[in-house]
Amino acid sequence: MDENNYENEETLHNVTPLSGLYENWFLDYASYVILDRAVPHIHDGLKPVQRRILHSLKEMDDGRFNKAANVIGNTMKYHPHGDASIGDAMVQIGQKNLLIDTQGNWGDPVTGDSAAAPRYIEARLSKFALEVVFNPDTTEWQSSYDGRNKEPVTLPVKFPLLLAQGAEGIAVGLATKVMPHNFIELIDASIELLKGNKSDIIPDFLTGGMADFSNYNEGQRGGKIRVRAKISELDKKTLVITEIPFSTTTIGLIDSIISANDKGKIKIKKIEDNTAKNVEIVVHLAPGISPDVTIDALYAFTSCEVSISPNTCIIKGDRPHFMSVNDILAESTVYTKQLLKRELEIKLHDLQEKIFFSSLLKIFIQEGMYKHSDYENSTNFEEVLIVLHRLFEPFKPSLYREIEPEDFKRLIDKPMSSITRFDVKKADEQMANLEKEIKGVKHDLRHLTDFAIAYFERLKEKFGKGRERKTEIRTFDRVEASQVALANTKFYVNRADGFVGTGLKKDEYLFDCSDLDDIVVFREDGVSVVTKVQDKTFVGKNILHVGVFKKNDDRTIYNMVYKDGKTGTAYIKRFAFGGATRDKDYDLTKGTKGSKVIYFTANPNGEAEVLNVALKPMSKLRKLSFDQDFAEIAIKGRASQGNIMTKYAIKKITLKSKGVSTLAGRKIWYDPIVKRLNENGHGRYLGEFQAEDKILCVFNDGSYELSSFDLTNHFDDKMIRIEKLEPERVFACIHLDGKSKNYYIKRFVFEDLAIGKRSGFISEEPGSKMVLLSKADHPIVKIESLKGKSQFFDEQEIDLSEAIEVKGIKAQGNKLSPNDVQKVELISENNDVEEEEDAVEIDEHKEDDDNNGSVEDQEELNEAVEKPVFKAKLSETIEETKPKEEVENPPKEEDKKPTFTSTPKPVKKIDFEITNPDDIKLDDKGQLGLF
Repeated sequence: MDENNYENEETLHNVTPLSGLYENWFLDYASYVILDRAVPHIHDGLKPVQRRILHSLKEMDDGRFNKAANVIGNTMKYHPHGDASIGDAMVQIGQKNLLIDTQGNWGDPVTGDSAAAPRYIEARLSKFALEVVFNPDTTEWQSSYDGRNKEPVTLPVKFPLLLAQGAEGIAVGLATKVMPHNFIELIDASIELLKGNKSDIIPDFLTGGMADFSNYNEGQRGGKIRVRAKISELDKKTLVITEIPFSTTTIGLIDSIISANDKGKIKIKKIEDNTAKNVEIVVHLAPGISPDVTIDALYAFTSCEVSISPNTCIIKGDRPHFMSVNDILAESTVYTKQLLKRELEIKLHDLQEKIFFSSLLKIFIQEGMYKHSDYENSTNFEEVLIVLHRLFEPFKPSLYREIEPEDFKRLIDKPMSSITRFDVKKADEQMANLEKEIKGVKHDLRHLTDFAIAYFERLKEKFGKGRERKTEIRTFDRVEASQVALANTKFYVNRADGFVGTGLKKDEYLFDCSDLDDIVVFREDGVSVVTKVQDKTFVGKNILHVGVFKKNDDRTIYNMVYKDGKTGTAYIKRFAFGGATRDKDYDLTKGTKGSKVIYFTANPNGEAEVLNVALKPMSKLRKLSFDQDFAEIAIKGRASQGNIMTKYAIKKITLKSKGVSTLAGRKIWYDPIVKRLNENGHGRYLGEFQAEDKILCVFNDGSYELSSFDLTNHFDDKMIRIEKLEPERVFACIHLDGKSKNYYIKRFVFEDLAIGKRSGFISEEPGSKMVLLSKADHPIVKIESLKGKSQFFDEQEIDLSEAIEVKGIKAQGNKLSPNDVQKVELISENNDVEEEEDAVEIDEHKEDDDNNGSVEDQEELNEAVEKPVFKAKLSETIEETKPKEEVENPPKEEDKKPTFTSTPKPVKKIDFEITNPDDIKLDDKGQLGLF
């Protein structure tokens, strides 16, 4: 027993607590996953498996393609995790189209198709990788996992590879998600950093699309990117998706659209995937469905819009660090500069060594040292070293370093045939060239920053073609899902029992709505409540009105008459409901017990009807009825008690006549950044719109379209002008006829088309294009032309309002000039009457695919359609312009005519300051002034 107890005690002393083991092993495992598996290194931007694949490709490189299976097999010497992980990582590198040239089916990250088996596909290093990624002389090496081979600790990448390719990985306790950035923009930003300027880079995705980077936060935690597919309207029944968001595939995108359709969020007839080289997903809409609303619904309910949260984590100094992309770029640029310096130093050393040995060889041969008796009689290497040291002693001061035994050994090993054929003149020329190279290298070392800038510029010129930005930078408006959700369910009411919902199919049907909507209910007791759409909800008995609730809606006005329960007085009120808390009762009366609503209407555009009020007969009452016009009642808040309509008992109230809107028109702005209309004052003011008003949209191909002022409308990128349609407004246009190649001038009024119908107002011949469009009363243009056979240069100014009468919109117009027109320039737009600045000039003029005009012509169009800006310097005097002839010989009043040749004449000083150039305009006399 004693011996057993003793043995048990010994055993207990050797036990290691499980908690200690777990702590140590978990930390070892976490460190291994972070450092050697999931997170890229800041210097080369590669994870270990990627680095080993590239090293293996370099090891096998002979200029030809290698089977991917062979590359994977060779990489397994360095990566101890099986062929599957190596193959997947290799395919990901190949799909980024930067470091590896691929051959065969490598899959498609856009469609989600996987690559073929490794035995069927081939790869080799790209020219970019060979130039930028590898240099054995500047590489730090370490032993592989089994100690049989050497592998790089990091590759000496002289480029911000991490930011160009991006990276994503999940480690223990942390994750990384670095966004890919544009190749050319990274180089430009690196150059700016080397010049001492700051950089601010934003991502670019190979899948294209549109992205809002306003909350990017330089790629750090907490940032967010909103990426959208590029959706265009093919016609009123068809949408086409040509670019998809990063991190999605066409298959996944189509599945999300089908799922949203099945759930009733959108309504489509069918969807086609025509994707081949380029993405093309065609969405056919169901009859009666708005394409603009559907586009917003696709962004709200499908993968056509995704939100990406970057998390830039990298390995730096054997530890994970969270850094901004701009800081990573700065580190990479400094690291590239250091590598370039190291390469120059190595090159300088090699050149100096070449000159050093050439000098030794020249002295050795010219001085006949190889024939010296002491040298020839030496019996061993030690004696030879002594003799050669003595013979070279006079020449040592001219050499750049001490002579080592290895140098003498190289001399001794020279065959006699090469010594006898030694050409001194040729050797001197070679050393002179080497000296020249050394001088150049030393210059580069002294001007290392300029050398680094030239290096980046060379990379951009050599490899930048075809790597332009693919993702369009945009600012998105927030799409509210409830506003674009399809009305996919029927809503019912049981007024007597006080129930509403989508499941009361035996009761009264009200309207179709979305399951995301809120419902507002008004009861006979004067109480209202807002509640969410549900299957069945009790909201109180004796329901008067139920409608879809729109938060902060100030256009829907409720007209109400109620009887106070305490005094019996009838009150009349008009109110907008505004915001509300769900399932909270709001009393619209004075709040006394027994109050009752005796008349109620909901008016979506603030209509004010006229009522006939019949009173109960009373002995002292002479007039038993009267008319009440709601237009006379001011619109107030829902909590107001209203105005006293009558203190007498009401017999009945009847509608005498329907009313018209008492509200002012809707003030609409156009925001050119998000390309949407709004009522919030963002962008340019278009005007005040009534129900019948329309918006005029003019496009750069010489066509126009009328649109409603619905805030859900989308606008084409090729639109160059947007404004409120003025039916009688005359426009002047100069256009080029594609058939005759002549310029024409016309004045016309835009016809009132059906909304959404596109119509042209210039020639439809191929090559025709619009040069100028102005709605000013007196647009002045300058025409430069070549006149006659001698091609004499002629310049003239024309007032377009006097050049031609107003004609039909389809008329070709009159020839602008009998001469060969070279340039047309709008120099002034003078209006006879002061008018509100309600037009929006779009700065982004994109050339239409069908437009055969030259780049110069397109620039001419861009310049012509922009309104002139009159600028004044902040100086002590402003110069007024008057005709030269008028200055010298003042004309009589009846002889005055407009002229445009002017000479400056200084006038009196002014003591105000011009803070806004937009305030400077021409008055009705054509003079510069402030308004």
